[in-house]
Amino acid sequence: MKLERFERQIMLPEFGEKGQAALASASVLIVGAGGLGAPAALYLAAAGTGRIGIADGDRVALSNLQRQVLYCESDIGRGKAGKAAERLSALSSACTIIPYNYMLEKGNIESIASDYDIIVDGCDNPDTRYLMDEVSKRLGKPYVYGAISGFEGQASLFNYLGGKGYEDLFPRRKKDGADTPPVTGVIGALPGIIGSIEAMEAIKVAAGIGETLRNRLLVVNALTMEFNTFSLD
Repeated sequence: MKLERFERQIMLPEFGEKGQAALASASVLIVGAGGLGAPAALYLAAAGTGRIGIADGDRVALSNLQRQVLYCESDIGRGKAGKAAERLSALSSACTIIPYNYMLEKGNIESIASDYDIIVDGCDNPDTRYLMDEVSKRLGKPYVYGAISGFEGQASLFNYLGGKGYEDLFPRRKKDGADTPPVTGVIGALPGIIGSIEAMEAIKVAAGIGETLRNRLLVVNALTMEFNTFSLD
């Protein structure tokens, strides 16, 4: 790894060569390669994360391109995970990218997540988030949370150093049947903001720097540009 590539972050005294080495040794699993997963993956690869797994069973659609910045018009119809791996590998040859061309679910998520240090939320449904939360607790892996809808986004860091989890913030409710989350609108730049925040949280955890969102919920209103942080203690 040529340190010259990362000189602008290595020169930060809080990060330095020690932080860069820690990031190069870290592994991050991104669950979902859509609006949130795309910017998170780009910034984690660009920063020098050693290994990134990216899991998504969907294919690129025209309607994705308004916010899913990993993809181009020529990618329509291609599998997201495979195309994301190509793009990220082209961005950083020092980063090992592992695509999982299927959705993570109860039968496979734990065996895959066990190979990574940090889990990053790039999905769009509560059921997968509850699974990530359960596996994160069981394996002792930090879970970087992000969610978006309309003009509002949220981010947090769950199950880190004994901190609170997703289900502590959003208690599970009994369901009469399988729920399909409603499709909601979202302004295209918002997942870029939240996905970048998720990448920053993962970098801080990997490098052991700064104050994380452990036991805090960050809420962003893109219409007013208000950023509010709420304690979960």
